[in-house]
Amino acid sequence: MSQLKLRGNLLIMWALVLLIISGCASPLRNINNACDIFDDKSGWYDSTRRVEKKWKIPIHVQLAIIHQESKFKHDAKPPRKILFWFIPGPRKSTAFGYAQVLDGTWDWYKKSTGNSGADRDDFDDAVDFIGWYTNISHKKLGISRWNAEAQYLAYHEGHGGYKKRTYRKKKWLMQVAKKVKRNASRYHSQLKQCRSRFEDSWSFWPF
Repeated sequence: MSQLKLRGNLLIMWALVLLIISGCASPLRNINNACDIFDDKSGWYDSTRRVEKKWKIPIHVQLAIIHQESKFKHDAKPPRKILFWFIPGPRKSTAFGYAQVLDGTWDWYKKSTGNSGADRDDFDDAVDFIGWYTNISHKKLGISRWNAEAQYLAYHEGHGGYKKRTYRKKKWLMQVAKKVKRNASRYHSQLKQCRSRFEDSWSFWPF
């Protein structure tokens, strides 16, 4: 009898594990709508809210940057270079994860924050990185935390590149930054309609 119970408990445990895995891997219905994103991934609101409180970076700016960098794909990587018109070559950079962070920059983040176990394919860590980096952009370059366009330019070019205004020679990048601005504005408007639903989980948050 005890063996039957043990087997039953194991089956239940595996069923729960599979359910959790399938839930984490399920794609978002609509990456262009903040309310739909958080309806699909309720824990993501808590992650972005913590970053907003910790680094003062608005949720809609966080979402707009991730939308541009990875389209919310946890394992996103840059495309490979093509050699001799058809042979896949090395990737263009070491960027990886939701926030498309380079190896060296990720190491800098982990050392600076003490978050040594952070992973780029973990949403919670990725948005914390965005908050940390854009907060540095605010303090070092004077960019408003609400200015999604300028924040993205500094995010893409690096603090040194932004200071040298390297983006001015890249019209395509300036157009992308404007797109990030539009996406941030849309996310901001959408959150006004549904944010109160997700704030319930914060009513007992003591910090």
